[in-house]
Amino acid sequence: MNQRRLLLKSAAAAAGLAAAPGLVRAQAFPTRPIKYICPWPAGGSTDIVMRAFAESAGKALGQTVLVENKPGAGGTLGAIEMVNARPDGYTLAQLPISVFRIPHMQKVQFDTLRDFTWIACLTGYTFGFVVRADSPIRSIKDLVDYARANPGKFTYGNTGTGTSPHLAVEEFAQKAGIQLQPVPYKGNAENMQAVLGGHVMGASDATGWGPHVDAGKLRLLATYGSKRTKRWPNVPTLDELGYKTISDSPFGVCGPKGMDPGVVKVLHDAFKKTLDDPAVQAVLDKYDQQVIYLDTAAYTKYARDTFASEKALIERLGLAAKS
Repeated sequence: MNQRRLLLKSAAAAAGLAAAPGLVRAQAFPTRPIKYICPWPAGGSTDIVMRAFAESAGKALGQTVLVENKPGAGGTLGAIEMVNARPDGYTLAQLPISVFRIPHMQKVQFDTLRDFTWIACLTGYTFGFVVRADSPIRSIKDLVDYARANPGKFTYGNTGTGTSPHLAVEEFAQKAGIQLQPVPYKGNAENMQAVLGGHVMGASDATGWGPHVDAGKLRLLATYGSKRTKRWPNVPTLDELGYKTISDSPFGVCGPKGMDPGVVKVLHDAFKKTLDDPAVQAVLDKYDQQVIYLDTAAYTKYARDTFASEKALIERLGLAAKS
């Protein structure tokens, strides 16, 4: 009888393991370093923020999380790598808002709604428009007046065609009835070098311009959030100026499609924990990035909703790919 009972217990245990293979894999995960792709150049604000997340998450996971930079293509190179990566949790990426936009503008090598696992959203940007401190353009009104008198002559740097720093300004320009000349760069570092060096007349970007504004080298004309920033409370938003343009581009951590739910949960919990880390909070504060947390289900819904809303924006701006 005892032997029969032992056999039944063994069979039940085996059945339990077969029914929950994800639990077994999750308990063993991770056993080696994890790659976290930053689709922007090293040294920019996104790179620095992602490295803070990676270091903090690595402590929670008990393994190193290595940030690998793959700049270019409007921030979509991480998405392209995700398509061919194994869904084992060892290759992750930041998927910026350009992965929701660029597919509506041109052919891409990924399907935004089918090729990724949306693990957790963590933060979002503060974007703004800057000019050199010695520029005669001292306000958005000055910019609009100049552009109306000189259509297409005002050049501004951005972080790539289809990125938020590009499209937010194009939306503002459309509503203001002006034409500006965008100049794409690979990331924040190049963009700042261009405006500081006088190669472009202005720049639209995330708060990598912050130290230059505080040092008196650049002048901040407006930010793109729904309300003014704590750090620059005297600077208006494009929305309050009447141009109805709001952009903050939430992002976090994503993986390839087909990931084991148990592994996804381990990663989600580790990255969520980073939001309570004082070191991470200090970096977010430095770059004026607020916490925008979404769990896996909410982030997946955000992806679906944003893909649809960005399609409408691209069509409204007349940038949709011709069929």
